[in-house]
Amino acid sequence: MPNFQCSVCSKAFEVPQAALDKYPGWQPKHCREHSKRRSAREPQLLAQNTEVGGAGRGRTVREENLTIGQVLSKYSGGPESGVFTDGSAAPNPGPGGWGVVWVAGGEILGQKHGHDPDTTNNRMELRALIEAFKMLPEDAVAKVLTDSRLCVNTITQWAPGWERKGWKKKSGPIKNLELVQELLRLYRSHPKCELTWVAAHSGNRWNEYADSLATAWMRDKL
Repeated sequence: MPNFQCSVCSKAFEVPQAALDKYPGWQPKHCREHSKRRSAREPQLLAQNTEVGGAGRGRTVREENLTIGQVLSKYSGGPESGVFTDGSAAPNPGPGGWGVVWVAGGEILGQKHGHDPDTTNNRMELRALIEAFKMLPEDAVAKVLTDSRLCVNTITQWAPGWERKGWKKKSGPIKNLELVQELLRLYRSHPKCELTWVAAHSGNRWNEYADSLATAWMRDKL
């Protein structure tokens, strides 16, 4: 099996060639001990998504990695209008993706998704929101929904203060600064749109749909 070097402990570890073939572009960075996944050699390669709470603590939830057709068949709950976003990386950091779906009255008005071979959960969550606001006209009246409390708090609470201080904060450099700045600009250019949080994996059809788009890079079928 192909060998890789752990970026944490520098030890060599193996990943089955079949797993590498299934996910082109994936470059494993962590050995089993240091991976945030349950196993560095797990064949399913299900994504992880960390939801950060108000106290900075997070919970890790397992992604189902359903196709969009399977999502529509399985889920029916949640709001029927809004722009739903999601992003994830597997492992984190590692390859990841983002997804956006714009829905009105249960009808899809538009959707987008993308992939990054070397990223993080938070970068993909931010990228999904950026693409969501780009999809909307500036006079749109809509809710933009994300299951990342971190992103909501960053844009609605913290980023304006960082901006006033020259994009600095006491605790150190601002992570993903270029994405935060772009998202803040787009958020302000859509004054009638509300950025709001929605619970992940709670039976919300369109949040699950966005999740499916974000993990589409892991599958052969959208």
